[in-house]
Amino acid sequence: MSWLGKFLGGAFGFLLGGPLGAILGASVGHHFDSGLEAFDFDESLSPGDKHRIQTAFFTATFSVMGHIAKADGRVSQAEIDLAKRVMDEMGLSANLRSTAIKLFQQGKSKDFPLDDALRQFRHECQRRTDLIRMFLEIQLQAAMADGHLDEAKDKLLIKICGILGLSRFDYERIKLQILAQYRLYGSQHRQQYQSIKKEDNLATAYEVLGVRPNASDSDIKKAYRRLISRHHPDKLVAKGLPEEMMTLAKEKTQKITKAYETISEARKK
Repeated sequence: MSWLGKFLGGAFGFLLGGPLGAILGASVGHHFDSGLEAFDFDESLSPGDKHRIQTAFFTATFSVMGHIAKADGRVSQAEIDLAKRVMDEMGLSANLRSTAIKLFQQGKSKDFPLDDALRQFRHECQRRTDLIRMFLEIQLQAAMADGHLDEAKDKLLIKICGILGLSRFDYERIKLQILAQYRLYGSQHRQQYQSIKKEDNLATAYEVLGVRPNASDSDIKKAYRRLISRHHPDKLVAKGLPEEMMTLAKEKTQKITKAYETISEARKK
């Protein structure tokens, strides 16, 4: 069992305070009343710091996912299915899955403290921007679960980026990459894209890497390596990504690699 599973099962006394602690406490039936602790900016994490970040990431991921799903006034079946798919891919225990579902439900409530929860999440992550980017990518995928991103969710995601310290440029770039991944590898929409033309496939592969078709081989390789490094599962877990989410990170590296291979093969011809 992972540390997070043991913690939520009551085997650890590690406490997460603040709004995220209150949200998690309501979901697992405990009262967490310790306040926020100061963080060292050093990149090496002590076990306690890492566990705190893992708990904050798990709590924020599913509660904010529920809040975004409700942004347009209703939660679609596709969004519910996407949340469940994320849980399935994480291989959550029955205890963790139940907690994730309760967090998702809390996020849908009108009094959900989005701003405070995000500020605390950013505080917990400190300089670990790769974790924040991973968090945003998960939220974008959830928001696009029904095949498009409506205006209400788009505005909310822009607000979320502002609180987390991500620029509008970063948001738009990540959004384009997620959309490109959907066109190439869309899950529930896979049938829609099976007949995609090879030239369109190639153009989309460039978008996945965030480069222009006229980019040099060297620039393409740099973009590929940068994205792989940013999504490397072991690196993200070392920074505080919950171990259960390694599968999501691996899936992203596979998509990035496939896009790079598509471009490389085309350039050999």
